[in-house]
Amino acid sequence: MNDVTIHVLGTGAYVPERIVSNDEVGAPAGVDDDWITRKTAIRQRRWAADGQATSDLATAAGRAALKAAGISPEQLTVIAVATSTPDQPQPPTAAYVQHHLGAAGTAAFDVNAVCSGTVFALSSVAGTLVHRGGYALVIGADVYSRILDPADRRTVVLFGDGAGAMVLGPTGKGPVVRRVALHTFGDLTGLIGVPGGGSRRPLDEAGLNAGLQYFAMDGREVRRFVVEQLPQLTKGFLHEAGVEAADISHFVPHQANGVMLDTVFEELHLPRATMHRTVDTYGNTGAASIPITMDKAVRAGSFRPGELVLLAGFGGGMAASFALIQW
Repeated sequence: MNDVTIHVLGTGAYVPERIVSNDEVGAPAGVDDDWITRKTAIRQRRWAADGQATSDLATAAGRAALKAAGISPEQLTVIAVATSTPDQPQPPTAAYVQHHLGAAGTAAFDVNAVCSGTVFALSSVAGTLVHRGGYALVIGADVYSRILDPADRRTVVLFGDGAGAMVLGPTGKGPVVRRVALHTFGDLTGLIGVPGGGSRRPLDEAGLNAGLQYFAMDGREVRRFVVEQLPQLTKGFLHEAGVEAADISHFVPHQANGVMLDTVFEELHLPRATMHRTVDTYGNTGAASIPITMDKAVRAGSFRPGELVLLAGFGGGMAASFALIQW
């Protein structure tokens, strides 16, 4: 990130129209609205319509970000889509987005770092902008409703569908991405994942009967990872960036679970920061949660010139990612 100054030129987001209440999602899992709200602080979420794929959500968010930036699809050099729920195993979902946007000639690829993916994608496009110039469209998009076990209360109550996007460019205007940090803890790969459907365990009838096509998570251990690792990783990131915790004005975390976010925010000791949330109304939207939440804050006028915004992702892998943006 030191070779070129990357600016955030515009943001955008899209969530499906269908609102899914706690009562609706909780009934097959044997839990009610009170239980879900108490455990997660989630009141509702959006789920994609039949026939709506991740690329459809990503394209809508991308269009909104391009409009906000005043950039046409033809001006893009690269499109990176962060997702762990692609339209299909191949080709990349980003290729569909490129086609839908009419951005012919643009390099397009996917990044899978699960819920940390958008910051991983942001870091990935920086090198392309250094060597080729132009503008980048980074999108986080997920449709988790397609891979949830309706009877698993540990997961089905958490997730919503959505997409968020940002346009980046090496220009002299707009908020500056000051620093990015990426972490992966491969020894913890068993905490989150979809067991079936890959080269390790191709899906067959036995796998389908065993529910290997569904997202699975060890919620207790995931919470332990986040609560124990995120504060020290954040402290190290801010130290490397040369800023103090009190310098942070805004905290935009991955929207995993509202109750857990309150605990994490308290442990981070960011005394002057406002934590931005969308988990209450959109649930956990995977890689989309950070850019969706960021776009909401941008459009509300929450970020003021000169303020420091800290993005923090965490999720399967296990992975953690950070970005520091000076508005």
